[in-house]
Amino acid sequence: MIRSVIKGVGTALPTRVMTNADISKIVDTSHEWIVERTGIHARHIAAEGETTRSLAVAASRNALDDAGMTAADIDLVVLATSTPDNTFPATATMVQADLGITRGAAFDLQAVCSGFIYALSTADALIRTGQAKGVLVIGSETFSRILDWTDRATCVLFGDGAGAFVLSAELGQGNNNDQGILRNKMRSDGRYKDKLYVDGGPSTTKTVGHLRMEGREVFKHAVTNLASIVDEVLIEANMKPSEIDWVVPHQANRRILEGVAKKLGIDENKIVMTLAQHGNTSAASIPLAFDAALKDGRIKRGQMILMEAMGGGFTWGATLARY
Repeated sequence: MIRSVIKGVGTALPTRVMTNADISKIVDTSHEWIVERTGIHARHIAAEGETTRSLAVAASRNALDDAGMTAADIDLVVLATSTPDNTFPATATMVQADLGITRGAAFDLQAVCSGFIYALSTADALIRTGQAKGVLVIGSETFSRILDWTDRATCVLFGDGAGAFVLSAELGQGNNNDQGILRNKMRSDGRYKDKLYVDGGPSTTKTVGHLRMEGREVFKHAVTNLASIVDEVLIEANMKPSEIDWVVPHQANRRILEGVAKKLGIDENKIVMTLAQHGNTSAASIPLAFDAALKDGRIKRGQMILMEAMGGGFTWGATLARY
C-alpha cells in the first residue's frame, strides 16, 4: 500500500507579537478575562508586506529543509487558507512559483479552521492514487486582516502564521505499523454556517468583510463533533485512545481541547497546546503546534499522532498518522 509519509515540517510566524495587554488598549478587555475564557496570552500579527503568501513560502522552505528535499521533488502544492492574497489566482500557484516548482499542480483549499485536515486528506488521496509523489501541504493565514478590532468577542482570539508538511509517497504493509497517514475523516454541516462566518465576499457585498461568531454555539458543537469524529477514526483503525502518543488539535480554545479530551478519555498531558503563544491561527494551527512539539522533543519518529479540527461551515475532521 502507498502511504503518505511526513518527511518534513516547517513553520513561519510574523515578527510582531501582540499580547493581551496590547489588545486591552484597543478594546474593553483584560489579560485575565482573555486567559480565563480562552487560554490565550499572545498572538502574532502580520505587518505590512507580510502576507498569507509570504508566510506560506517561508514555512514551506523550512519544511523542505527539514525533509532534505528540494523544489524538484514536489509535484503538488495544496494550500489551506481562508485569507488568500487575492480572490484569484490561487495563492498556492504564487507559492509554487516563489519556490521554483515548475511541474505538477497547485491549488487552494478552503475549509476555515479544518483546512489543514482537509488538505492532508486531499493530498493523501492523490498520493495513494498515484497522482502525486511529493506534496507540500500548507496552512497559512492572516486572520488579522478580517477581524473587527472593535469586537472583543472575536479580535482577542485570532493570530497569523503558517505551517507546512512535506508528504512523500512510500510503500507500506497496509497496517497500523506503517509510517505515514493511516486514516482520514472529513465532515461538514452547512446548516450552521451563521454560527461562524465572514459577513462579506465578492459575490454578495463586493467586500472582504469581517469575522462573526456565536462563541457559545461554536463551543457546544465543537466538543461534540470533534469527539465523535475522533471516535470514528479510532474505531476504523481498530485503536484505543490509550494507543495515541500525541494529540495535535486545532488551537481554538483551551476549554474545547480539554472538553474533547475528557469526552474521549484521553490524558490531557498528551495534548499539544500552543494556543497561549499563537492564539487561533485557523488552518495554520495544527502544523504550528506539531512543529513546536517536534522542536521541544515531545514528538518523535515512530509515534502515533492524532490531528483534529473544526471550523466555520461547520467543517470538521481528523487525521491519524504514524510520524
